[in-house]
Amino acid sequence: MAAPGQTAVSGPLETCSLERISEALKLLLSPGGSGSSSLQITKHDVLLATLKSNLSALEDKFLKDPHWKKLQLLRDEIANRVECPQNSVDITWSFTYQTLLLLLCLKETMFHLAADFNPGKPNPRTPEVAPALSPDTLSISQQKTVQSVLQFVVTLGICPYLMPGVGVPLRYRTDFVAVVQDVVCLDAVPSPTRRLYTSCRLLLNVAQHASLGNLIFCRHFGDIAAGLCQLGFSPSKSKPLKPMEEVRYIKCVLNEEERALSRGALRDILDQVYQPLAVRELLILQGGPPQPCTGGKTQFGSRSPAWLRRLCGQLLSERLMRPNGVQAVVRGILEGAGVGAAGGSDAEVTAADWKKCDLIAKILASCPQQSLSPESYYKDICPQILDLFHFQDKLTARQFQRVATTTFITMSREHPQLASKYLLQPVLAPLHRCLNTAEIPECDIIPGTILVTEEELNRCIEDIFKVYVVGNEPLTVLVDSLLPVLGVLFSLYCFTKQSVSHIRSLCQEILLWILRKLERNRAISSLKGFTRLDKSMPSLHSLCQFRTATQGGIMITIQEAIRDSLAELTQVAMENEADFKTKLFSSKSLLELEQQQTLVEVQERTLLILQLMVVLCERMSEQIFTNINQVVDFVAATLQRACASVAHQAESTVESQTLSMCMGLVAVMLGGAVQLKSSDFAVLKQLLPLLENVSNTYPDPVIQELAVDLRITIATHGAFSTEAISMAAQSTLNKKDPEGKIEEEQQANCERPTDVANSHLKQQQNNEKSNYQTSLKSNTVLHTPEEVHESSTTVSQTSGSITTEELQEVLLSAYDPQIPTRAAALRTLSHWIEQREAKAIEMQEKLLKIFLENLEHEDTFVYLSAIQGVALLSDAYPEKILLGLLAQYDSSKDKYTPETRMKVGEVLMRVVRALGDMVSKYREPLLHTFLRGVRDPDSAHRASSLSNLGELCQRLDFLLGPIVHEVTTCLIAVAKTDHEVQVRRAAIHVIVLLLRGLSQKATEVLRDVLKDLYHLLKHVVRLEPDDVARLHAQLALEELDEIMRNFLFPARKLEKKIVVLP
Repeated sequence: MAAPGQTAVSGPLETCSLERISEALKLLLSPGGSGSSSLQITKHDVLLATLKSNLSALEDKFLKDPHWKKLQLLRDEIANRVECPQNSVDITWSFTYQTLLLLLCLKETMFHLAADFNPGKPNPRTPEVAPALSPDTLSISQQKTVQSVLQFVVTLGICPYLMPGVGVPLRYRTDFVAVVQDVVCLDAVPSPTRRLYTSCRLLLNVAQHASLGNLIFCRHFGDIAAGLCQLGFSPSKSKPLKPMEEVRYIKCVLNEEERALSRGALRDILDQVYQPLAVRELLILQGGPPQPCTGGKTQFGSRSPAWLRRLCGQLLSERLMRPNGVQAVVRGILEGAGVGAAGGSDAEVTAADWKKCDLIAKILASCPQQSLSPESYYKDICPQILDLFHFQDKLTARQFQRVATTTFITMSREHPQLASKYLLQPVLAPLHRCLNTAEIPECDIIPGTILVTEEELNRCIEDIFKVYVVGNEPLTVLVDSLLPVLGVLFSLYCFTKQSVSHIRSLCQEILLWILRKLERNRAISSLKGFTRLDKSMPSLHSLCQFRTATQGGIMITIQEAIRDSLAELTQVAMENEADFKTKLFSSKSLLELEQQQTLVEVQERTLLILQLMVVLCERMSEQIFTNINQVVDFVAATLQRACASVAHQAESTVESQTLSMCMGLVAVMLGGAVQLKSSDFAVLKQLLPLLENVSNTYPDPVIQELAVDLRITIATHGAFSTEAISMAAQSTLNKKDPEGKIEEEQQANCERPTDVANSHLKQQQNNEKSNYQTSLKSNTVLHTPEEVHESSTTVSQTSGSITTEELQEVLLSAYDPQIPTRAAALRTLSHWIEQREAKAIEMQEKLLKIFLENLEHEDTFVYLSAIQGVALLSDAYPEKILLGLLAQYDSSKDKYTPETRMKVGEVLMRVVRALGDMVSKYREPLLHTFLRGVRDPDSAHRASSLSNLGELCQRLDFLLGPIVHEVTTCLIAVAKTDHEVQVRRAAIHVIVLLLRGLSQKATEVLRDVLKDLYHLLKHVVRLEPDDVARLHAQLALEELDEIMRNFLFPARKLEKKIVVLP
């Protein structure tokens, strides 16, 4: 209401001091003769008497005190310019009018003081001195006085004249405000409408000063807005009113110009104030949810009139359509409950209030009438909704993200096409940009170009997680929009597995969510796309790659061109150019090429399926047998495919291996890996005709025999079982190590795996059993593998002494061809050594021989058990065993295989860890052996020696001093000159272990070589081409930085040293 609030200024006004105006306002607020210390008066006559007394006291001051003359002249001049009715028999209006005049005097005085203020230039010699305060600044006491005056003005000049349903009724406010309802005289001149218009007009005039405007709008914006709504928008003709209401509201009607000015003033103050405050007050005027007031009471007003509800809805829609309007609406609704700027103790309560979030979501998803179309509305609103996901303030971020997620889902449910266009596409745009179906602009096809930045990718993944996983609404539009980018998401997840990344868990949760929500067929199709069995699924563009960004995140860039490959292809093309020109392909040769290409694709697909099944079997471990129906379905499909291959004469090695694995699964189940019931055998009988077909038609005799045996075992419900089934089951189980990892070993010849395994096991069984029986010179009875395994397990669990028979039985089992039996025996012997069993200690040399022989075994489970046994023996008797291990580790590769030397190196590492501080006794032989190993021609042995050297140096502490120069020189030479990247990595890792082990003692132990190590690490960081080696060097520099910081700036300890004198 800027225009009606302005006074007709004809010349400059003569102002007075702020203190004088403040004193006049205090005089009006004084309790008078009531004898009370506050204005909380409940009797009407006492209130009227107090107001009248205060007005009389003010006039006496003007007449008798010459110091108040300037204020009187200023007040009278402003009263003349305001042109409002002054005289009234209603004492409440006279009091309100005089108070408004004094507030206008205060505003004019503050403007003049600010205009005449010249702060001058600050003194550069005293920059710490605060700048001069503006003379129009109110003190804290003066601000409190103004706030009390404003409360009186609003209570006496606005609230009594509001229509029912407009604003909060007086009776629901404080007790004092409720008294005013009966004190105001509505029959007196001026009319109630004119009083309301004058109060709003003059208050907005006062609010032209910024400081006074803040005091007015901060607490009384809602009442002023209610008055302006009534003045500018209330209908001139409405329903018949009650007699008292008719006197109050219809006695005077504003002209059209005044109504227009009121409407303009309302829109001006709505644009001027803090937008969440405007939204909250409009919701209250509209008749929104009850809001808590300062007195602890709850405001429940009568129902708002229809015209006011429509007006507030329109104004709220305008607030929403403004820039940052969504944020204003959200804050306006949430801050009333103690969130955000309002802060408060109810933040946690609001965090769980999903109903409030649903309310906001419905408001945002509904297209207002002012919008041209739903599409234009979504186009303006959706970017603001996406911005709600990215708030950094922890208090408001959770609320805003919850609102954004709920709104996202609501819009997707009500307008799926618009939500897909304006919400989902912007969120998924970074992933769509690098799909193999997308066209990358030519200007971006430059190696090293960043297609998706680190910030974009992080924001994209986080937004997808918040919408899909947190929202957890499998709407069709959401699922369909995510399917095209699943391939990129899976590739990103695989890349995050290579290093530490905070988005790894987000990618995993997103993939698991979509696979759970998809139908079975679509989920399987997606899994095929992940493994590239289904190449129709969009994936990462061939020119794109994931790279680690500078801030530790991930970005998507264009790959570097592989020039060597292109040059090689060009050379081949040039060499074959002559032949290509002389030999033309006939139609037959082209057909053969096409058939060959198809065959290659089929073989590739088959290998991928086989690899996938092997990984699933290994990862799922025993869980694969929990559902017999699934296993039978898989085996039946494989058997049918094998029979079809034989019928078409397309049998291959891959088919044979797949068939062997499937039949091995059935053998494992029948061998006791799972407890089968009668119902399970009924399911297994579905395989009988297929096994019979395989036994009659498959060319491999071993598979034929196994099919016959499986068929008999299934038919007899496991009562009959042959050795072939046990061997097949054992062969399948042997593909797993103790940690469930797959042995990556391949056959180097074309012999059948079953034939090779059978011949090897028989030869090993005959030779090892005969040799060991001769060495023991005893006629020990050989038990079955199951009995030996059971007895060894029982012995390992018993406490106390063991018998000679038990020891000989376990020793014999250590040479058993059955791998589980052999491994169990080795672990039993290790347990006896650890428990210091007397009979086992007496045969320590024989036990060492057994363990060393089993080190050469190819199975991981066996040689790891042997490593454990040798380490325990060396820990118990290092002086007898350690030197022999060092000699074996230091021998040439002609005497021992590289694999055996590596296993001995693992034993030595465990021994060094087990010895702890006692390792200092064997410092010399250990150091000499490891330093000589660094010069070994085998790169793997060099890396192993460096790893052991790092473990040793980490535990020597101050004993490293005499040889620190040798070790440092060795590490520098290897890190700079060795051509194998694995060895260079190990050398840098030794420095990391050295600094980590010495910690604060590094400044003393390494003081002579610390500078050389620092230069080496900086050299590696700058010039080393290998990323892993650079990472190790960076970690070492961080360790060194922490050590030096603690050395130079030690932590202060508040402690007092007390010395007891003798």
